[in-house]
Amino acid sequence: MKHTKTLKVRIKDRHRPLLQQMAWSVNQVWNYVNELSQRSIRERGVFLSAYDIQPYTNGAGKDLGLHSHTVQEVGREYVTRRQQFKKTRLQWRKSGGVRRSLGWIPFKSGAVTWKQGQVYHNGHFFKVWDSYGLAQYRFRAGSFSEDARGRWYLNVVVEVEAEVPAGQDAIGIDLGFKDTATCSDGTTLEAARFYRDLEPALARAQRARKKARVKAIHAKIANRRKDALHKFSRQLVNRCGVIIIGDVKSRSFTRNRKSAKTVYDTGWAMLKQFLSYKSACAGIVFQAVNEAYTTQTCSCCGAISANSPKGRAGLGIREWTCECGATHDRDINAARNILALGHERLAGGITVSSGR
Repeated sequence: MKHTKTLKVRIKDRHRPLLQQMAWSVNQVWNYVNELSQRSIRERGVFLSAYDIQPYTNGAGKDLGLHSHTVQEVGREYVTRRQQFKKTRLQWRKSGGVRRSLGWIPFKSGAVTWKQGQVYHNGHFFKVWDSYGLAQYRFRAGSFSEDARGRWYLNVVVEVEAEVPAGQDAIGIDLGFKDTATCSDGTTLEAARFYRDLEPALARAQRARKKARVKAIHAKIANRRKDALHKFSRQLVNRCGVIIIGDVKSRSFTRNRKSAKTVYDTGWAMLKQFLSYKSACAGIVFQAVNEAYTTQTCSCCGAISANSPKGRAGLGIREWTCECGATHDRDINAARNILALGHERLAGGITVSSGR
């Protein structure tokens, strides 16, 4: 069984001037399409489709130094985003200034190939740090993209063979502050201090107005967080056949300034994203369920006893004993209830106690 996967490889810095020039041309196409679409809506009341836009941009690629597929993809992407955000006009892509848009050069399948150990696109060769062995893949659609530090990357969709994991464990996951994730079998991902550990260095760089240093620190924070979440999610996918996670909304916690930085460090949304696409590639079950009352409910008898932790006053209670006599770790109990809820949704009618 095959599935698609997006590979991201860094392009060597010597190609930066050429890519920036191409990105400037992409911005011109985007801004032209933006104005064209707005005029059509204002004057004729017609929303242009990607097919309608194409005749207006034919030949622009040759004048701007872009592949014709790139020009077409800009128009298609514009229409997609306009429909997504339900607006008659989107933001302009800026090529200069403090708030300039990060570089982006889309392409269709076949516009990028692997030749002579390099990436070939639009008559140009680009050397990359090849960490995947790109010669073995057939490139499909993708893009060149720039990060905040001015580094360029190739993002390309390829087809790979799905690797079905041998493990068939069923795991429920409770997300929290003390531990970023607690599994129903007692496995935990300890809460790290990716942002808080580097916050003093970040503050010094900001006061000194060292913009390059600030961007480098932010990148280091993001990379450390991604690395930890990638490793944890990969371990779970390799040994599980069913993964159920509590659907915690980070937004509801970031409104509180005291917990905002802690939520930033946890990366709950990123962990759910990693588990979702890795589970899909491996062909295993992944679901997010409403975790309401999972902390208060006993995973043995299914009752909410007077001893269970409730509300803000119960946040400090880490262990408690139910009236049925079962003693629970707060987070493991919640994870077991989350797993049981997932079983109920999958099979229909499975009781809470069967998720223990």
